[in-house]
Amino acid sequence: MALRRFYVQAEELTDTGVLIRGDLFHHIREVCRFQQGDQFEVLPGNQEAWLVQVEVQTNHELSARVISKRALPALEKPYLTIAVSVPKLPKVDWIVEKCVELGVYEIKPFVSDYSFLRSVKEISSNRTQRWQKLIQGATQQSGRGDLMRLGNVTTLEKLLQDFNLSANTGGLFPYEGEGQMGLGEAIAELKPKKLDHIWAFVGSEGGFSPREVALFAQNGLNPVSMGEQILRVETACLALASVIKYEFGTLG
Repeated sequence: MALRRFYVQAEELTDTGVLIRGDLFHHIREVCRFQQGDQFEVLPGNQEAWLVQVEVQTNHELSARVISKRALPALEKPYLTIAVSVPKLPKVDWIVEKCVELGVYEIKPFVSDYSFLRSVKEISSNRTQRWQKLIQGATQQSGRGDLMRLGNVTTLEKLLQDFNLSANTGGLFPYEGEGQMGLGEAIAELKPKKLDHIWAFVGSEGGFSPREVALFAQNGLNPVSMGEQILRVETACLALASVIKYEFGTLG
């Protein structure tokens, strides 16, 4: 049976292992029922997995010592950022989890003319904290060596400024309207450039407005077609992540 894995914070690391308290401790004790002598893996966020064994367990904390360490593979370049116009919030939860599993480097949520929420202020800190917890949980489940990055919710205008400031970075602008080329052609144009990073911009349920299409063009990103069928936002994110990572040989 596969070992359970848990992501641990820096303050939970000791000279010989880990000292776990709080919510994670209660999950390990009450849900997983681990006791003295049981073993599991912890992910300290340094591209390693540590096999640890429970030594001491009280009503408030658990101490486990390291038995062995193994290296976890790092993400290969080009890194992939999915920039997604915020859809209905439960869909973001699903997108976050699946992008972790697929090895996406970062998600950058933004508000746009047709996004479900139109203002950055409408997305609470509680919601972003929930997304961080989902990233941590999906990291534990998948055994990924690092936490996927989550950008602050921003506007499309600010996001495109940041994109243009990024060195050795390419972008893809999939669009539900008429595209100048297909996704395969666009990827073929990017491949010879030996990029370090690729951004893919995904619209929410309402897609992108004509004003935003013009804004993309002003920033050097022309519409790319993903076929005649209109994909849901969560499907588009999953499809893009899978196709891009496969085409660039970083799917594993």
